[in-house]
Amino acid sequence: MVVPVSPHVSAGTAASAATAAHIEAAESFAAQNYHPLPVVLARGEGAWVTDVDGRRYLDCLAGYSALNFGHGHPAILRAAREQLEALTLTSRAFHHDRFAEFAEGLARLAGKQMVLPANSGAEAVEAALKVARKWGYQVKGIPDGQAEVVVAGGNFHGRTITIVSFSDDPLARDGFGPYTPGFVRVPFGDADALAAALTPRTAAVLIEPVQGEGGVVIPPDGYLRAVRAATQAADVLLMADEIQSGLGRTGRTFACDHEGVVPDVYVLGKALGGGVVPVSAVVADRSVLGVLQPGQHGSTFGGNPLASAVGSAVVGLLATGEYQRRSAHLGAVLESDLQALVGRGLVAVRARGLWAGVDVDPRLASGREVCERLLVRGVLAKDTHGSTIRLAPPLVVAEPDLRWAVTQLSEVLDDLRDAPHP
Repeated sequence: MVVPVSPHVSAGTAASAATAAHIEAAESFAAQNYHPLPVVLARGEGAWVTDVDGRRYLDCLAGYSALNFGHGHPAILRAAREQLEALTLTSRAFHHDRFAEFAEGLARLAGKQMVLPANSGAEAVEAALKVARKWGYQVKGIPDGQAEVVVAGGNFHGRTITIVSFSDDPLARDGFGPYTPGFVRVPFGDADALAAALTPRTAAVLIEPVQGEGGVVIPPDGYLRAVRAATQAADVLLMADEIQSGLGRTGRTFACDHEGVVPDVYVLGKALGGGVVPVSAVVADRSVLGVLQPGQHGSTFGGNPLASAVGSAVVGLLATGEYQRRSAHLGAVLESDLQALVGRGLVAVRARGLWAGVDVDPRLASGREVCERLLVRGVLAKDTHGSTIRLAPPLVVAEPDLRWAVTQLSEVLDDLRDAPHP
């Protein structure tokens, strides 16, 4: 077990001068679109990070799954270093010697034929939506300008104008209208409602197999299979947003694998960049991605040599199956330890692989307060709605360290229960 060096600051201790100065500068010059925890990180290795004062923390967020392979994975860093010395950017105006390997490797990993590279997850979602509309007009025969995409309530696919247009999160949506039309929202987990929403104008269904931002919300057993059957019967593309859930996070290569479902389109990102560079992609067969012609979509940085080298390293790590098995094993440990806290400060636990959403008794604390208390104890986690927090440590985390983190959560809950409440 890796034990944090030097005691962590105790509750209520003021931040160091270095930490306070950095936070003040960041809040003065950076747009306030995030509300970070009061820690300034400087180094990372594996599942652990170190702040500017030398304090160490177990990273139980892993960059929202962007760091599935931990901080500074040797194979990923080696690929990045070698490529940095060779060629970093050409744009897609020219071929480069790393792209074919990346595209073929990722396509084979997903069991598909083609890859459309991008950078951020939101960019990949936007690309997938464009492809779905183009496919709807060109292949399905939907009248021009009438294509619809069915989405799920509680979704989180990014924060572009188009994406927030079909969000039901007021924080992400309100104040950014007018909104993009063409989307139909149905309750997540209700396959009958989704099937009823499909019409001759429906080009695609876009869903997350597990809703991460919603608090690791897992649909009922059989939901994905029912959605797959409904979309096939209606000649509709099924597009799975596996940006957070894919690439080993849930104990399988893709979260859809848990139900044996193969979507028409995978939307990937986060872990695809190995925690080094932003890499995302839309992966599908030629019958879908083949609708794009030169000039109809593009990305200056998408599929660049550095991204391709890193992405190929990630694909290589996943091809062994080691990380999927590790996630499944450690996920079972995490879920078991967390379930023991239900009734002792937790009211619910939802887990799939090494990914858990836990609902804290709202009478005790908000999710933010729990995460602040965990920070003091050397654990980095992130709250989401209300009193829910998410735990998603890197897949390389050591089992004793994982269990230590749950112990810290248990002690936080004990402290909250013992504290006087109005």
